[in-house]
Amino acid sequence: MGTKLISYQLWIALRQPRTITIGRLGEFNFPAGVYVYTGSAKSNIEARIARHCRRDKTLRWHIDYLLAAEGVELFCVGRSARGECALNRAAGGEVLVPGFGASDCRKDCRSHLRYLGAKRTAD
Repeated sequence: MGTKLISYQLWIALRQPRTITIGRLGEFNFPAGVYVYTGSAKSNIEARIARHCRRDKTLRWHIDYLLAAEGVELFCVGRSARGECALNRAAGGEVLVPGFGASDCRKDCRSHLRYLGAKRTAD
């Protein structure tokens, strides 16, 4: 029996700086560069990932607002058996949007979206 995948990471490139409204969190300035978003699914992780990859969807979660913005490119998806918060912390990077994707976080991650910097590219 295989290892159960419970968490995923979406690797996102933003080629130009943008101001993006993230639902009720409000409006934020996103510098150009690479971001990683860490999420989880209690069941059917592949359906959750497929939803994130679709352009046509109801904007429900913080990540939906980011992925729907002009100039945002989802370029890689990772899957893991590690817990969401441990995987998020291991990503490193900088928190630019406090609370992003972390409304149910119990590990004090501050955000499940990390900015990895402008020098890392999706190319």
